[in-house]
Order: sequence, then structure tokens, then C-alpha cells
Amino acid sequence: MIAAQTLSRATSALPFWLSFLLIPLAWFSAVQGGWWLLLIPLSTWWVFAVLDQLTGLNLENADPTTPDADLRWYVLLTQAWVPVQFVTLFGLIWYATRAAHLDSIERIALFFGVGVITGTIGINYSHELMHQKDRFERTLGDLLLAMVLYSHFRSEHLLVHHRYVGTPRDPVTARYNEGFHRFYPRVLIGSLRSAFGAEQAMLARKGKPWHDATNPFWRYWALQGAMLALALILGGWSGLGLFLVQAGVAIWQLELVNYVEHYGLTRKHLGDGKYEHVLPRHSWNAAHKASNWLLINLQRHSDHHYKPDRRFPLLQNHDEREAPQLPYGYPVMTVAAMIPPLWRRVMNPRVRAWRRQYYPEVEDWTPYNKGRNPLPR
Repeated sequence: MIAAQTLSRATSALPFWLSFLLIPLAWFSAVQGGWWLLLIPLSTWWVFAVLDQLTGLNLENADPTTPDADLRWYVLLTQAWVPVQFVTLFGLIWYATRAAHLDSIERIALFFGVGVITGTIGINYSHELMHQKDRFERTLGDLLLAMVLYSHFRSEHLLVHHRYVGTPRDPVTARYNEGFHRFYPRVLIGSLRSAFGAEQAMLARKGKPWHDATNPFWRYWALQGAMLALALILGGWSGLGLFLVQAGVAIWQLELVNYVEHYGLTRKHLGDGKYEHVLPRHSWNAAHKASNWLLINLQRHSDHHYKPDRRFPLLQNHDEREAPQLPYGYPVMTVAAMIPPLWRRVMNPRVRAWRRQYYPEVEDWTPYNKGRNPLPR
């Protein structure tokens, strides 16, 4: 009986382990070179877009009270990814800088693909790990973020984004009519500034200066420095450059997803600088099955902001009565986000419909569009 239950739990978790197939794909691409280097971006962006159409939507919900003991195969998934990504990233740096069959363009193309993996999968898994109470899991999340030089994402996400999502104080919430190419530089600067400011404010409340040893930014900088040093040791200056290529691509992938997740959605201003509580309606939901396998239910983002402490297999799907719905999964939507006219054509009517559905009493959306408080504080 126990063995049957264990097998059943492992089987139900199996589709979420699809991401591990990207690891041998990366090595195969590196060994083959040439056009094979397109395999990784094609797999994550287009293959899963096709699979979404074939597999349809997953509208079922797990019991949110399921104990962690019954989720061990899901928990192991995110934990196991950390050493696998580490070995792959630095193993490929060592290999690519010595592979005579790869020229400079091919090496860059290879690490573009690696960045798609470390951004699409690695940062996503770090997001799951950083939300856990277990210190070991949070440390694993820090390691994943250090591999892409974006360690401050943990502070920004936990202390700023979840608290201020859908308000002008959240740099990660994309405003209505704000194209991705304007959003991207704004969020790169804004998220770093807000993350450091949040940690500094926490220390100040304890009577400590920003440079106190307990500021996690010291840990962030140390881990990132170690990753840079390791890349330099294994691959020289070329290896360091390739490491920076994958980190840049990974960050771009993350912020593309951030752009999609909250585009145009705002919490109602209640006056005196206060906003309504975060509800499922303040994040876009996508129930597409295959891309949720790849992204461990990240597309159930409406529930994640509503209940941030839920592990990914317990995130609930919210229908159109409770949350706005994306027409496609993230693989398609992130590509659309790179083409602002197409994005606005697809999403702006949906934002306006969302406003009519949830906030028919709001007549003037201009202050929300410009990212300002509708009323003075």
C-alpha cells in the first residue's frame, strides 16, 4: 500500500521533471555545434508552445492542505536542479573554451541557450526555493541567483514585489501601454534600488547601518564574486565573458516573465497612499498544461500572490471570474512582449475588459497608467 502511494506520488510529479531533459540537450548542442545550438531556445519557446496546444488546459486543483511529506518528489525537483545547473554551467564553460570545433559565435550562441535554461528554469526554481521557510532551501535559491548575478532578486521579490505589487511602489509591475523595451531598463535599475532600500530600512529599524554584517547584500556579493572567479579560473577571460552572456540572457528571460505577469493590472487606491489587499485578480493567470510543467506552475501566478507560502504543486487555478486569463502560455506571451505593437493589440483590450469587470466604478485610469498615486499621500 505504501509502495503504491509512493509510486503514485512520483508519477504525478514526473511531468514537472521535464526540465531536466534540457541538460543533455545543452551538452549535445555543445558537442555538435553549428545549427544544433538552436535546440535549446527552440525547445523552451516553440516546442512547449506547440505542446500547450496539444495538451490543453489544466483546470484541476490539488488539495491545498496537502502536507509537505506528500510532496517530496516535487520538493526534490527544485533542490536537485541546483547541483545539476552548477555542474552544467561551469562544465560547459570549461568545455567550450577548449573545444576547437566551436568558433566565437558558436560559443556565444551556446551560452545564449544556457542563459535561457538558467533564466527560464534556474531563476524560476530559485523563486520557489526563496519562498520556503527551510534555510537550506533558501540557500539553494541564493546559489541559483548568484549563478546569474541577480542575487538581489530575493530581497526585491520578498520585501518589495509581494508587498507593493500592482502599485507605483513596485518597479516590477508593468504599467498599461508601457512597452517591454521601456520597462526593461526601468526594472533593472528600480529593482536593485528598491531591494537595497528595503534591506537598509529593515536594518535601520533595528538601529543598524546599511553596512552591518547582517545585510544579505554582503552574502549576495560574495556568492556572485565566487561564481565570477570560478568562471575565470575554468575558462579564462573567454570563460568569464561566456558566463556574463548567460547571466544577461537569464536576467532578460526573468524580466520578460515579470513583464507578462502583471501588465496593466493595478490594485485600487483607497486614499492616503493605501491600496486594497492583493487578490487573484492582480496577476495574469494561465492554465496551459505543458508550459506549467516546464515552469512548475508559475503561470498560476494569481494564486501565488494570493497565497505566497504555497508550494508550487498546491497552487490553485483561478478561472475568469476571479482572475484575468492570458490567451497563451508564457512561451508565446514572452515572445509577443518583445514586439510592442503586437503585445498592445493582444493585451490592451484585455486590460480594459479587466477594468470594466472588476472596477466599473473607477472612471479615470490616467494616474494608474502613469504609475502615480491617484491621490496625494
